[in-house]
Amino acid sequence: QVQLVESGGGLVQAGGSLRLSCAASVRTFNPYAMGWFRQAPGKEREFVAAISWSDATYYADSVKGRFTISRGNAQNTVHLQMNSLKPEDTAVYYCTADKNWRSRVVLADSEYDYWGQGTQVTVSS
Repeated sequence: QVQLVESGGGLVQAGGSLRLSCAASVRTFNPYAMGWFRQAPGKEREFVAAISWSDATYYADSVKGRFTISRGNAQNTVHLQMNSLKPEDTAVYYCTADKNWRSRVVLADSEYDYWGQGTQVTVSS
């Protein structure tokens, strides 16, 4: 059973930076894509960023230019560098993986198969 384990959340002031990391528990796990979603209190879960096996990257408009998604040394690890953080970035961030090999990365959370437990990111004003 594949588990995704996130790390790196925390409290930061507006304008600051945080780096989230996620690793799959099974070394041979080779997903088509990995990504991040987030959910703020009282809101639906929303797409943040994703990266495919070929390193194609996708971002929500709200984070473009501020967040960078990248793979780690292993294909089943992913990082999210978050710069110029805003109070509206406050949310629980979830790592996710899509095991289905497709023609392109999908942005709907219903298409992803594996989810981490979530890590809290709080940005104070």
